Amino acid sequence: MSFQMSLRLRLALWYGALTVLTILVICVLIYAIHTRAHYDDLDVNLQSGGEHLLQEYKSGNLPGNEGANLVPGLQPGLEARLYGSQGQMVAQSPGAALGPQIDVPAAAARPFQAAYDPVAGLAPPLMPVAQGRGAFGVATEPDGTRWRFYILTVGETTNTATLSARYLAVLTPLERLDASIGGFRRLILLLAVAGALLSFAAGWLLARRGLRPVAALTNTAAAIALSGDLGRRVPGAGKDDELGHLASTFNRMLSSVEQAYQAQQHFVSDASHELRAPLTAIQGNLELLERHADMPPAERQEAVSEASRETRRLARLVADLLALARADAGLPIRNDRVELDRILLEALAAGRHLAKGQNIEIAEMEPVIVRGDADRLKQLALILIDNAIKYTAPGGRITLRMRRSRGHGDKVELVVQDTGIGIAPQDLPHLFERFYRADPARSRDPGGTGLGLPIAKWIAEQHGGDIYVESRPAEGTTVTARLPALS
Repeated sequence: MSFQMSLRLRLALWYGALTVLTILVICVLIYAIHTRAHYDDLDVNLQSGGEHLLQEYKSGNLPGNEGANLVPGLQPGLEARLYGSQGQMVAQSPGAALGPQIDVPAAAARPFQAAYDPVAGLAPPLMPVAQGRGAFGVATEPDGTRWRFYILTVGETTNTATLSARYLAVLTPLERLDASIGGFRRLILLLAVAGALLSFAAGWLLARRGLRPVAALTNTAAAIALSGDLGRRVPGAGKDDELGHLASTFNRMLSSVEQAYQAQQHFVSDASHELRAPLTAIQGNLELLERHADMPPAERQEAVSEASRETRRLARLVADLLALARADAGLPIRNDRVELDRILLEALAAGRHLAKGQNIEIAEMEPVIVRGDADRLKQLALILIDNAIKYTAPGGRITLRMRRSRGHGDKVELVVQDTGIGIAPQDLPHLFERFYRADPARSRDPGGTGLGLPIAKWIAEQHGGDIYVESRPAEGTTVTARLPALS
């Protein structure tokens, strides 16, 4: 079973890890600089004492013989020793007798031995320590006490005050300094651990607070999923930050989903109503024929004819619904070179068979080639012609035009103008809504499905064009489809 960390925990861990790393680097630098400064300061004191001891030796002011006490006049805490050429003890100060034995020749051959730990070595020396004339080293007593020493090499000089000496040493115990540095190291470690814990706790709290809008969004989405209430919105929208933008985007998405859902519900309701009417008529006529087998031939023929009409209407409605389903699914159309003038002539020939006394004529025709689906373009023209026929009384006139668009670039306009009943201004914005009926006079038409203009709009948009309607009640309607033209 795999362990899945929450986003809050991951953010807290990342924040805590970065903060701990920062604290660790800072603590190491503080410890290194602090430790190095103390040991470097001690080395400077030893170096000064060694130079002083060398001057006293050269001037012959160091009293005593071999094994005698040496009183060099150094700073408090510093002790002195004189060694012969073989590294044997010549003289020493009283406090130096407490120090460890030193292999002087070996120590003198090694210019520098650090007294601090490797971590302190990361820091540069804060005080200059000359390492050319002497050698620094560390010696340890049997009980573990460390001593720091500085050794200078001199020549075989003899005077009346001292014996021949080869090495001068200044040394001091490191017990107090080592104890102080050890306490400081433990303090730094404690502060680093406390800082790490506080960092993880702060990271958890900050992640919790920072993700609160995300939690609100999640809760709102869960509530919508459970209740189906698309009217709910996520709080916090409008804030000028990333989460505020996320909430605003989510609310806009909810508004779009709500509108789409309402449109779907409206469409399903209208489609059910439209399908119910022809099905009810067909079922009624079939039941009538089934019950009355001895029905007079005239009445039987009328029932069969009505059932046939409703069947054709139902077939057209189903075909339109399938076309809209293809549109909603985003299925692509063909992209061929199409002679639009030929398509319009074919649609005109089919439209004249549908006419019921209306006069259909072509007022203007320009040969134009467009790119698209010939079948869909023919369907577009037939829808416009069929609509004009349905709402134009017998004897009325329907005029077709196909011309280059003026002022719209390289486009062609397909115009269908009729002298029919027209459309009220308040109904014009809704003409491309599915199953919309402009007024009772138009809704009484038994052959319409209310889907023609929505399909025509979809076809025009799929070909990179648009469609719009101009109309006046009792004067007629003009429908214009504008499409991109190739030549």
